[in-house]
Amino acid sequence: MKRRSILLSLALSILLLFGRFTRLPAQSPPKSLAVGTGGAVASVDERATKIGIEILRSGGNAVDAAVATAAALGVTDPFSAGIGGGGFMLIYQPDKDTVISLDGREEAPAATTPDLFRDPDSETGELLPFYPDRITSGLAVGVPGTPLNWQTALDRYGTISLAEALQPAIALAEEGFIVDETFASQIRRNQDRFAAFTSTQALYLPDNRVPDVGSRFRNPDLAQTYRQLAREGVNAFYRGGIGEAIAQTVQNPPVVASPPFPVWPGRLTQADLDRYAVQVRSPVVSQYRGYQLYGMGLPSSGGLTIAQTLNLLAEGMSDPVQVWHHLIEAERLAFSDRNAYMGDLEFVDVPVAGLLSLDYAQKRRSQIPPQAPTHEAEYRATPGNPLPYQTDPSPSLTTQATAGLNVPEESLSTTHLTVIDGEGMVVSYTLTLEATGGSGIVVPGYGFILNNELTDFTAEIPHPNVPEPGKRPRSSMSPTIAIAPDGTVLALGSPGGSTIITTVLGILVNVIELQMSLPDAIAFPRLSQRNGGLTLVEKSESDVSLHPLLEALKEQYGYEFTTTEEIGAATAIEQAPDGTLRAVAEPFRRGGGSAMTVR
Repeated sequence: MKRRSILLSLALSILLLFGRFTRLPAQSPPKSLAVGTGGAVASVDERATKIGIEILRSGGNAVDAAVATAAALGVTDPFSAGIGGGGFMLIYQPDKDTVISLDGREEAPAATTPDLFRDPDSETGELLPFYPDRITSGLAVGVPGTPLNWQTALDRYGTISLAEALQPAIALAEEGFIVDETFASQIRRNQDRFAAFTSTQALYLPDNRVPDVGSRFRNPDLAQTYRQLAREGVNAFYRGGIGEAIAQTVQNPPVVASPPFPVWPGRLTQADLDRYAVQVRSPVVSQYRGYQLYGMGLPSSGGLTIAQTLNLLAEGMSDPVQVWHHLIEAERLAFSDRNAYMGDLEFVDVPVAGLLSLDYAQKRRSQIPPQAPTHEAEYRATPGNPLPYQTDPSPSLTTQATAGLNVPEESLSTTHLTVIDGEGMVVSYTLTLEATGGSGIVVPGYGFILNNELTDFTAEIPHPNVPEPGKRPRSSMSPTIAIAPDGTVLALGSPGGSTIITTVLGILVNVIELQMSLPDAIAFPRLSQRNGGLTLVEKSESDVSLHPLLEALKEQYGYEFTTTEEIGAATAIEQAPDGTLRAVAEPFRRGGGSAMTVR
């Protein structure tokens, strides 16, 4: 057995060395990989990527192209992103050698209470069922941040107006696009929810049917909404007619005569929209193997959890199986701390300095076991105590967190786009509606779906992530920018709920630690450990005999795995010191993405 394990490790090392230990087909689909110069865009959708490229070709910068691409995704990928949701944007300015972040996360209305999702008709205060009651309701809708995020980014860092950035998406919504299997399947999976609302049914289920693959889909209402934003600016959304329609829709959801489940009205008002502000924040900065890493800070837990996980990885590991064992267990420890301590910094005293302390990481690293935990399916790592590892002149958090908290499972939806321009400005932007299809509620006459982001709050009280007025729910979105010692710039991100964090971690470790090429690192099978028992693996990799890494982890370290359909759908761009760009999107997950360069 020992000899077989050694041979497995040797074979794995050889496969990694030659870049063949991936699921890439013999020839990667051309649309998912582009090499060139002058700027690049990578997104989930070819039409959106082309729009971003044209903005760059016409003289726009990375921020201009990112906003135009995102607006197009609101048309072609409306179940993952759009003006009814929110997101986080990282911007790298090479001329100033700075990275800043824009927090356009959705926000809880002023009337929010900690018992937001408690059943008012229950004498014992039971929670409403998560599906479909909680996620398909006005209660779940947070104040959208996406339109103001676009405007803020363009005003501060762009070169074109919002009106100019919206023009290609207006034309796309008006002219329509050909329905593919991914678009149709997302409607099919949400058919019962979408059929509960007259406005959603009219747009996405005409004649009570899912649009046929190959048919043309148009959204003239969204085109008109974009025109109104172009003409009147974001005040139309936050202080005008669009905002009035949003508040009315949340408070009085447009349900059909006999909805198949209870639809609860929400508490969002026009005053909540008027108060909303995008926050310009400093990124989370960390180092890993000589790379300078920049991530999104709270209320996203992505940057902190990625930095903490990488801090936990021991140096000097040459065996790829050993690297992945350590990564799995480092994720388990970091997620235990994430679940216990992290929330919106405007409301919660999060021990950020302690969590990022290298001394704390050294102590936690000693807790990485030599084998998979005994009874792994039931095992949960206990949160550590970072408080002694920081100096806090006005402490409000003085006790260690307790384990066993019931943490909400974020949706696997969301989308990520990555852009770089000819001057080296980089945008890494993740945006979302939360669940695929958000709340399922289309604002009547306006053509966009409202988010259900408030389901990212934790229902158990007390907790750092409990619902409160004006609070932003904790997120896992992880737009990331990394700068190598030789000046290579890497920007990346992914959708996938809390698996976003492990997806980005896996790609970073593959590139930096295991020296994979960026296309191979993205195509590589994904494992995800979020302190939830057995390690998650994509369903197509569930037969360990088909995958040397899984077989080796099982034989050498005793791991078992549980499966899911897929994990993440990343996009990334790498700029070499000589200016050569490599833009990469998923070659197969979610039907494959699209990457292009200007030249």
